[in-house]
Amino acid sequence: MSAVIEVRNLHKRYGSKVAVDDVSLTVREGEILGVLGPNGAGKSTTVESIAGLRTPDRGSIRVLGLDPLRDRASLTRQLGVQLQDGQLPARLKVAETLELYSSFYPNPADWRELMSSLGLTAKVPYGKLSGGQKQRLSIALALVGNPRIAILDELTTGLDPQARRDTWELIEGVRARGVTIVLVTHFMEEAERLCDRVALIDAGRVVTVDTPVGLTEQARIEQRVQFRPTRPVDEALFRGLPEVSSVVRRGELVIVTGDANVLNAVTAVLARNQIVAERLRVEQASLEDAYVELTGKRGK
Repeated sequence: MSAVIEVRNLHKRYGSKVAVDDVSLTVREGEILGVLGPNGAGKSTTVESIAGLRTPDRGSIRVLGLDPLRDRASLTRQLGVQLQDGQLPARLKVAETLELYSSFYPNPADWRELMSSLGLTAKVPYGKLSGGQKQRLSIALALVGNPRIAILDELTTGLDPQARRDTWELIEGVRARGVTIVLVTHFMEEAERLCDRVALIDAGRVVTVDTPVGLTEQARIEQRVQFRPTRPVDEALFRGLPEVSSVVRRGELVIVTGDANVLNAVTAVLARNQIVAERLRVEQASLEDAYVELTGKRGK
């Protein structure tokens, strides 16, 4: 897949604070790239620079071959943006807002369909919307222009669990139509479900870029296999395996910890000794585990 966003050595300082410290990123056409990191890591400044809303101190950015600052008029027709904070006139109704914004684009999406899919009510004025409803309207405005690229900053913050999952389904449908998405998020489940790759940013720098599965492998987090053997088993059978780092007994349960291949190693030993593993449970490393391991910080 070709690159539709290329960021090279992006640097941005606010007074004495360096917000973005030589960030380099490539976003491929048609993918969802997640941007993960703790508060203050530089995520929003990075994506706002990509959208042409911030002027970097140095570095280069190309979006669909265009410079976000110099070619802003051309780029805004192809780029949809949903930011963390946005305001509209309090009396402007939902339908009026969507109809107005759709008029800015040569080939807009069906704003009525967007309004319905996001659970918005046509005649409610902006000032009467809840925080979650304002967030959904912001998402609709980012997508109403039928953009080739959508930048979504904290997509589902403020939404209840059901609304969050409904929004995820909407985004999956948008990506299925070929839209490239840059998704800034704190929610690990959201990143695991939606993202093809994740850029992990900490203290203004890119720590790593990989698939969600690749990040957990990079972090080298051990797995645990827990089971109750149908008959007594010698723990030494497991301790001698190269995939195993520890074996612990907890009552009737045996807990074996090891690398990514520990489950296969344990089940092979049990099979050779004609022992059945009852109540078998495997604790896999998650994206949140990898996030903590790689940044030393815990997300939501």
